[in-house]
Amino acid sequence: MAKIVLSSCDFRNAESAKCIYDNLPRPINECRVLYFPNEKANEEHIKSDKFYARLSEFGFVKTNIYVFNYFSPSDFNVNTEIDVIYISGGNTFGTMKRIRESGADKIILDYVSGGVMYVGGSAGAHIATRSIEHVSKYDTETYGLTDFAGLNFFDGILICHYSATREDHYKRLVEKGETNVICLRDQDFIVV
Repeated sequence: MAKIVLSSCDFRNAESAKCIYDNLPRPINECRVLYFPNEKANEEHIKSDKFYARLSEFGFVKTNIYVFNYFSPSDFNVNTEIDVIYISGGNTFGTMKRIRESGADKIILDYVSGGVMYVGGSAGAHIATRSIEHVSKYDTETYGLTDFAGLNFFDGILICHYSATREDHYKRLVEKGETNVICLRDQDFIVV
């Protein structure tokens, strides 16, 4: 399996960004990235330069950026060679619903099992774990999801944006028997 980098703030935090840069399979200006927008992205945003500009800020080159279009998933060529899958923040449930309904979960699983690096920030980090159910404490809109299974790249669950205000939730999860609960403050990351 490929490297998995999970964090609360991905490229928006210096420490987690450095970890991502250090673990990329090639220099960022040579990396081919497949980006999955969050639940707020409409088709107009996906077809615009909005996400290309955002990823260019981090060092990706526009010709190496692929933005997945949930509204027209068959337009994406699954044979495209990429180095990194990137899912950033947003509502975990809304983003997961779009990923599942478009069939992107299978695309992501195939790429990662084939050695493509996965970068997840906040919602993207939660989605990579075994379950997203506990995130309803923070993302109260669940978009009608009843299946809370994550992509299971990490055998545990995360509490992103951890601070003292989330400590009680962490303790309750552990008391309920939840195993491998990892708390990630905004500057924290894990590499699997």
